Amino acid sequence: MNTKHSHIILYDGVCKLCHASVNFIIHRDSKAIFRFQALQDFKNFELLESQIQKPIPDSILYIQEGKIFTKSTAALKICKNLDGLWPVFYVFIMLPKPIRDYIYDLIAKYRYSWFGKYNTCMIPDENLIDRFI
Repeated sequence: MNTKHSHIILYDGVCKLCHASVNFIIHRDSKAIFRFQALQDFKNFELLESQIQKPIPDSILYIQEGKIFTKSTAALKICKNLDGLWPVFYVFIMLPKPIRDYIYDLIAKYRYSWFGKYNTCMIPDENLIDRFI
């Protein structure tokens, strides 16, 4: 993994909801702090396995300066760094993690049936290629 990036988002590269979320983040990240990589393409699983339970969760993963966050915590920490009013959502971090993650898991469980699935991971266009690892 390239250590020069301190804000990395790993996402399900074939999930249409996840793809839309990446685009959403890109358009609200005027400082371009986030870098993205599909979980399907991620090679450094030793880093992940040293910090989170096995198997690697079917979840968004946010690596901030070497620390890994998953599920609702990852989503809220990402919101905290977006432009506009999105950092306001970070207040939900005060809810107990099991409650937050229950809601996250419910959406994750049905994301393919609700939003669909691509056959392959997204390939960024030339204007966004530097945002992807």
